[in-house]
Amino acid sequence: MVRIGIIGTNWITERFLEAASKVDGFELNAIYSRTEEKAKTFANKYDVKYTYTDLEQFAGSDQIDAVYIASPNSLHAEQAILCMQQGKHVLCEKPMSSNSMEARSMIEVAKNNNVVLMEALKTTLVPNFKAIEENLHKIGKIRRFFASYCQYSSRYDQYKEGTILNAFKPEFSNGSLMDIGIYCIYPAIRLFGEPKSIKATSYMLESGVDGSGSLLLSYDQMDAVIMYSKITNSYLPSEIQGENGSIIIDKMNTPENVKIHYKDGTVEDISRPQVENSMYYEAKEFVELIHDNRLESEVNSMHTSLLTAVTLEEVRKQIGLVYPADQLNK
Repeated sequence: MVRIGIIGTNWITERFLEAASKVDGFELNAIYSRTEEKAKTFANKYDVKYTYTDLEQFAGSDQIDAVYIASPNSLHAEQAILCMQQGKHVLCEKPMSSNSMEARSMIEVAKNNNVVLMEALKTTLVPNFKAIEENLHKIGKIRRFFASYCQYSSRYDQYKEGTILNAFKPEFSNGSLMDIGIYCIYPAIRLFGEPKSIKATSYMLESGVDGSGSLLLSYDQMDAVIMYSKITNSYLPSEIQGENGSIIIDKMNTPENVKIHYKDGTVEDISRPQVENSMYYEAKEFVELIHDNRLESEVNSMHTSLLTAVTLEEVRKQIGLVYPADQLNK
């Protein structure tokens, strides 16, 4: 069994644990929270014996082998580095870091301590994304990748009423790009590598983060057009356009229905069965890496996470989105 400790007692952690409970070899063994009440409440819900309110004690605990981090984005690097320095493997929620400097530091610590560091970006690990990768050759030379993920946030209603929650606060390295846009950017980099150039526009909120944005990523013989938002909904599918056909993807964040529309009018359904809670696949990948003594995922690699961090940073530079974490890491 891989004994897991968690940092972050929120809804995303609960959803992760629901999925991870079905992974062979996964054992939840410890909870960290800043308050004892939250730690105990969460531990009781999942019948967990060990709780911590001191992060250093948690990181050094001999009751855990690995850590799942689902705290605010601005805390990811500090917490991951502390855990990895104590020999703990780390699965870190997306975005893995606030900026590229943090990402480089995290990767260096992971390599120096021979531990797994993996970004918990579920899209690229689900079976239907693998179907996309394995069938990409069928559509000929790729000319365009179009990805749309726009999801109106319930927290935006509260924002408009004057209550600014963490999702819209720059001090937590949040906003639409980091929360929503990454679901389009990470797969683009996984499929096509680092873009040659980036052009970005956004709508900035008064709180100091972006509410929505659009990107054009340029490559040698193709481009990637990306739209993302936390203040509107979109019902458009995403697609990869090739000279012989296009792959139509129902949902970029979690592909479930994937079809190839060939230029001769024929359609091929390449969808694959996958479990409803798609976080299962990131938990499975993480546990299997540890079991197999492999220090890096071939899919959600540290290199892909670093290139994503560099891309996110360039986008933020262009739209004028600055985080306190950027100043701390200069």
